[in-house]
Formats: sequence, structure tokens, C-alpha cells
Amino acid sequence: MNFLDPTSSAALAMALVLLLSLVVVRMRQRSGGRRASNAVRDALDTVAAWPPETARVLSIHERQAYDLLRRGLPGFLILAQVPLSRFLRVPTRHSYNDWLQRVGSLSADLLICDSGSRVLAAIDIRSSQETERSRRRHERLARVLKAAGVRVYTWREGELPGLADIRAGIANDLMPQAETPIKVNAGKAMPLIPVPQIEEVLAEGDALTYDGGMEPVPSGFYDEEIDSVRGQLSKA
Repeated sequence: MNFLDPTSSAALAMALVLLLSLVVVRMRQRSGGRRASNAVRDALDTVAAWPPETARVLSIHERQAYDLLRRGLPGFLILAQVPLSRFLRVPTRHSYNDWLQRVGSLSADLLICDSGSRVLAAIDIRSSQETERSRRRHERLARVLKAAGVRVYTWREGELPGLADIRAGIANDLMPQAETPIKVNAGKAMPLIPVPQIEEVLAEGDALTYDGGMEPVPSGFYDEEIDSVRGQLSKA
């Protein structure tokens, strides 16, 4: 066997000590940087640093869908833009914060509940021109909801179903799941308000003064912001 001479052994030992020292210093620098960053963040005033402005809860397409569901599913409770963390429970053997960052902050566009507020189904309204990131987000949201036993109906903007389709399809699917009996008069025809009239009723006065400032915050806005920050950090 070949053994290092005393001089080489001493040099190797010094190199190892120096390497370990550099690692310790770097870890302390990172820890100190995080503490300083947290201190700066905690010192920010919630209102002054992030001046809040109101926005609509629903887009025009979501309001049209909401109106259709309310008229097509009497007896059901219709809720809008509910975060998944508000109606889904998950085991805590893994980090709950990690789950919140992945999907918990996302919102279901519309929820269909029974009279006891138990979630039966979700309506996912998707754009015909969605980005790849948006498509992945919708698929992730649908996968989580289906795993929880929540039916997911996907509607396209500008291609919403009629009242008869809602009564014949969704109502028949969900009534057996409802905790309390729900009566839906499928035989009574109700005229479907044309889209232009719905826009006039729901957004009266918006058409001429629209500047985009009041439109709702996208359900995946914060999810996309997190993805963007992670992408920037990975390139750094």
C-alpha cells in the first residue's frame, strides 16, 4: 500500500479543514441573509407596503356560468372562487405549507353544494387560449378535486351549456349525493337569456368605461408568481 508522507498528510488535513471552514462560513452567511430578509419583511406595514384595491370576484364568463347554475339547479348552493384549502383536508405527515403552495392557494371557479354546504361538484371554466402553464394548473386542480371525490365539469368560455343540459346532466348526476332531498323541476322550461343580454345585466355600465382595473385576480395568480420566482432562483 502507498502511504502519504508526513508533509502530504499535513497538507491534505489543512485542505480539509479549510474546506470545512468555507462551508461553515457560507452556511452562516446564508442563515444571516435569511434572518435579515425576514426582519425586513416583518418590518413592512401590511397596508402601506401592499396598498389594496378592490377587484371583481368573477369575470364576465364566470358570472354567466353562475347565473345559469342558479337558475338551472334550484335547491343547490352555488359558491364562487373558493380556495381549495377552504373545503379540502389533507394529512399533515408532510408539510402543509408545501401543499398550500402547490394547490391549496388555487380556487375552484364555481362550487355546487347541497343545502348542507357539502361540496358535490366543481365547475372549471377554461379559456380557449390558455397558456401551457395555465393548462397544467387546471389539470392539477382537477386531479386534486377528483381524488377528493368531487366531480369536475369543464366549461369553455363562450361555450356554456343551456339550462336544459344543466338540468338533465348535472342535476341528475348530483341529486343522489345530496344529504337532503333536492327537487328540480326538469319539466318547466325557462328561457335562456342570450349572452349579450347577460352581459348587459351583469356588467351594465362597464362596456364603455372598461379599463381592466376591476377584473378579478386570476385563481392561479399566486401559483404562477411562485413558479416565476422559483424559475428565477434556479437560473441564479
